[in-house]
Amino acid sequence: MDMRLDGTTAVVTGASRGLGLAVVRALAAEGVRVVAAARTVSPELKETGAIALTADLSTPDGPGAMIERALAELGELDLLVNNVGGGDGGEGRIGGFLTSTDEHWRRDHDLNLLSAVRATRAALPSLLRRRGNVINISSNSARLPHAGPITYSTAKAALTAFGKALAEEFGPQGVRVNTISPGAIRTSLWESPDGYGAALAAALGVDQQQLLAGLPAGTGMTTGRLIEPDEVAALVTWLASPHAASVSGADYVIDGGAIKTV
Repeated sequence: MDMRLDGTTAVVTGASRGLGLAVVRALAAEGVRVVAAARTVSPELKETGAIALTADLSTPDGPGAMIERALAELGELDLLVNNVGGGDGGEGRIGGFLTSTDEHWRRDHDLNLLSAVRATRAALPSLLRRRGNVINISSNSARLPHAGPITYSTAKAALTAFGKALAEEFGPQGVRVNTISPGAIRTSLWESPDGYGAALAAALGVDQQQLLAGLPAGTGMTTGRLIEPDEVAALVTWLASPHAASVSGADYVIDGGAIKTV
């Protein structure tokens, strides 16, 4: 299907690897001019042909400065994908609430929530002129808060609520805002030797590969496998396209059937 995105513009945050990299590739394949923002620019990101910008989006000024640079490159902005996120390091993440320090809370909310708030605030004047889109990448742990570190899950729940509120306020002005809430994706969060998956495996006393093999069944994913980044990226391109012109304020859960409630 032609997504009718050729010649449009987009900013994707957290773009150097994993889901962000897959989104950049999918949009570029549709003819979108993409500014890809990341703390470090990976060789794989350079190969996409996107305009790569380095930025620390966890800081108060980082997202706004990044959007300003993106607008200088693109002129106007049709799409903002708030993908950057974190809280997937192993240290202090397994012991629950009592091992979550103020620094964990501050860092996770800065990166998972406030980065999107700040980037969206800076991008909205251009998005309003272009009647554009915002797509926030949340997590199914926003609905299953026990499924991840508490600081991460609560930040993602706030991000989901933020998207709904934005859609209500700016939908009448022509800007669509939607959320995607993935479950366990095959990314560094689970596969990195120093990420959350490795720490969880160590706490459970199992090999990391053994943990990953049992993760789909253990989390109730009826599909029996982890989600591939390209699957989520395909949903991003559709939501950004005119084919989804009447979709706004939605939260698309893509988690292999892990959430069982209506």
